[in-house]
Amino acid sequence: MCVIGGEVCVSGHDSGPVFEEQPSSLIYPEGLPEGKVTLNCQARASPAASYRWRVNGSEVLIGEHSHYTLVAGNLVINNPQHGRDSGSYQCLAVNRCGTIVSRAANLKFGYLRDFPLEGRSPQTAYEGTGTFLACQAPAHYPALSYRWILNEFPSFVQPDGGRWFVSQVTGNLYLANARTNDTGNYFCLTTINMDISTKSTFSKAVQLTVQPEATPRKSAPNIRVRFPSETYALAGHTTQLECFAYGNPTPKLRWRKVDGILPSKVGASADGPILTLPDLSFDDEGVYECEAYSSEGRDTHQGRVSVQGTALLKGLDAQSAALLRYKCAKVRAHLVLKGNGKWQVVYFTELVHAPDFRLNPVRKLVPAARGGQVKMECKPRAAPKPTLFWSRGTELLTNSSRVTVMPDGVLWIYNISRADEGKYTCFAENYLGKANSTGHLSVRDATKITLAPSNADINQGENVTLQCHASHDPTMDLTFTWSLNGVLLDLEEPNGHYHRIEGKENIGDLAIVNTQLSQAGIYTCSAQTVVDSAVASGRLVVRGPPGPPGGLVVKSVNETAVELRWSRGYDNHSPIGKYVIMGRSEHSHDWKKMRTDPANIEGNAESARVIDLRPWMDYEFQVIASNILGSGEPSMPSQPVRTKQAAPTVAPSGLGGGGGDRNELIITWTVSNVSLPNTLYHVTVLAYNSAGTGQPSPRTTVITKKPPPNRPPGNVSWKTDGAWVTLRWDHVKSMDNESTVQGYKVLYKHEGQSALKVLDKGKTSVNLPLPKDNGYVVLEIRSWGEGGDGAAHEVIVSRDSGGLMITRRKTVWTWIALSSK
Repeated sequence: MCVIGGEVCVSGHDSGPVFEEQPSSLIYPEGLPEGKVTLNCQARASPAASYRWRVNGSEVLIGEHSHYTLVAGNLVINNPQHGRDSGSYQCLAVNRCGTIVSRAANLKFGYLRDFPLEGRSPQTAYEGTGTFLACQAPAHYPALSYRWILNEFPSFVQPDGGRWFVSQVTGNLYLANARTNDTGNYFCLTTINMDISTKSTFSKAVQLTVQPEATPRKSAPNIRVRFPSETYALAGHTTQLECFAYGNPTPKLRWRKVDGILPSKVGASADGPILTLPDLSFDDEGVYECEAYSSEGRDTHQGRVSVQGTALLKGLDAQSAALLRYKCAKVRAHLVLKGNGKWQVVYFTELVHAPDFRLNPVRKLVPAARGGQVKMECKPRAAPKPTLFWSRGTELLTNSSRVTVMPDGVLWIYNISRADEGKYTCFAENYLGKANSTGHLSVRDATKITLAPSNADINQGENVTLQCHASHDPTMDLTFTWSLNGVLLDLEEPNGHYHRIEGKENIGDLAIVNTQLSQAGIYTCSAQTVVDSAVASGRLVVRGPPGPPGGLVVKSVNETAVELRWSRGYDNHSPIGKYVIMGRSEHSHDWKKMRTDPANIEGNAESARVIDLRPWMDYEFQVIASNILGSGEPSMPSQPVRTKQAAPTVAPSGLGGGGGDRNELIITWTVSNVSLPNTLYHVTVLAYNSAGTGQPSPRTTVITKKPPPNRPPGNVSWKTDGAWVTLRWDHVKSMDNESTVQGYKVLYKHEGQSALKVLDKGKTSVNLPLPKDNGYVVLEIRSWGEGGDGAAHEVIVSRDSGGLMITRRKTVWTWIALSSK
């Protein structure tokens, strides 16, 4: 037993992940609309592995709004884009016994731009002379293949006994000796081959005119296409050398290896313009020569081919180094020894040797599910590449509707039955020897979902259980995993919403507690063994309060009203019943419910008027939707809007006068409740009679006082002592746009009588009598200052058998039990 990441891996019962399929590099066409790329990754493990992916060393984020999707272990990239998605991808398979990391798979983007639109200059050649036409291929990736078209598609230029040659390095078209019937329009056709598509594009026409000669002159061969003087290639790969010559008559070509024998594997290419060296080994190194010859003479060109295959091992101890035994045809090595029996660095080149399965035998036991498919790999170590084939007993396996033997030696068997169980042997052979390795295919019962998750419909905050039962082969462990909208769920988080229901091995029910709106979607249950899996899905609908309305705008502003318009938000599967409009002014930081027309705004409305506003005041508004499950989040606040200015609606009060000089009438009055607080006013007075208004008085200025704090005293606490209760509260701190708190007022009301206590600023507590009977007293606590009285905190105290205190702030009530001394 071992502990990995806090979880226990049980020896003999659990097993760490082992890759069955790893991602492969691919080239995807740039700009392909609505495409997808799938990078495969599958591992067998017990318990079943979960999967993560990295790109360029960073974690791939898979979520609802991501263009990445995880399907089992496979990474699906939706609408791949070059700048965003190209890179090196690796798959991580994880369970409680460990983590494995796949080989890197490079996702690259292939492209082929169009040829320039400009026409090409015409060319002239004389009969019997050599010439070439340049392709000038557009930007591209990866490498192109080239062909040329004469006059119209699909009339392709043919070699014509070696007279024509298309270089696959430059794309240029070479002509050993021109003839008058070669006159015509030539088009370079470039083709790019990618993993899932092919693209081709044509150049503009090149007009070639061959001028006739009375007696075409003859010429000796002249090599014009020359392979590099040094060519480096990797062991096991293929390399090609190009050579072509002008001359009349048409030169013939032949190749030789200057310092050895030309390998027989070059085949017919030994007499053509492209020498092909497949499956390179170190025996292929050396100097190669191309000879062009005719009755008029000869020409030659030489270049060296170097084969490379270097690997690096570090920290290899002497005992392990002794195990490295190869049957070598050629060895070149450089060793550096550094103390304590350690090989610090060993450089060695790839060697040729007979097939050997000792380092990578066929799996001894290959389990597979009935009705499924199985992949058996054959990967002996051998150089050169061996011939591979499979047998079952004495029967040689060949491709059929149920059996496929791939060129790389992979054996696939489909629609497996019990009759397929048995021993399978892979044979490998090259010119240095033979080897074989045998594995046993064990057919198991397929995993099936016997009780699939049902669709469910619940309210937010409720609990739900999604059922998932499965049958499987009794000789194998069964593991259940769950995903939501393709994202694997963590069922081990102690305080999370998801919990696995423990029970029998074939039951994988999922409990979801305190369900939230974000947890609605498609839930997929996966029942897995090391050989197969089965999945089933169900939809969970979560009903809740509405989402916030959107698009709130203010229209039709006048002195005391505005019109609001909005768009409906999500109803979260429960119809919207009504809307409430909240507002605040520049002098109030708290949102409060506004008076509207209509007074009750129905759920199908998308506009309403806010009324009883003050003129020349800045306001912001919010809209809140509600349904039978509660009120949702408010909309985004509207842009601030200022109501229009208006004449006062309150007549002057305190009319008086007197005390003037002779022939002078002094009249005084008071204007109240018509000013916006803490505001500078400029005032002029004009007399008015039936003839009109007179001249204005000199202007005077006045600043109205700041308004009182709009917050009631908070953190109200109490303590009883016999027939008295002591109330305490926190000091109300005024804001910059509010008047300073000078003290507090406590209004005591009982059985129709009231008393007012005024306290100074430094006092934040008061002793008051409790009612003698089961009646109650109402207490209002508020701050006061030069700007007036602030908002009140109302407390209702009753003295009944339960000893309860009720407190209310605005319209919110709470019941609190009193403690008695």
